[in-house]
Amino acid sequence: MSNQDWEEGGPERLFVITRGRDRQQAAATFDLVTLIVARSRPVPTMQPEHAAILRICGSPLSVAEISAYLRLPNSLVIVLLADLLADHKIEARAPIPLATLPDLSLLEAVIHGLQRL
Repeated sequence: MSNQDWEEGGPERLFVITRGRDRQQAAATFDLVTLIVARSRPVPTMQPEHAAILRICGSPLSVAEISAYLRLPNSLVIVLLADLLADHKIEARAPIPLATLPDLSLLEAVIHGLQRL
């Protein structure tokens, strides 16, 4: 394995970062649109990827955004987030739901009322 493969996120590097764990346990907690917010600051003894997540999540970011900023696969980021959640270092929130549309019959009643004016 060359040094370039290691730096570019080859399979060996990803295996080392996650310590061989996969995202099966965390898959139920996180999806790509789950919002993540840091609850603490990074400490010098942290794994660099954990510290990077805490640094960038001062305001809510989705799992997909974290993955893009760190240039790491979503599956790996989910494992790292599960670690941080277990240690109470982050908070995971469901995304803000889209506003629901008003009832169609209400819209029709408003249109008819405006037409009568």
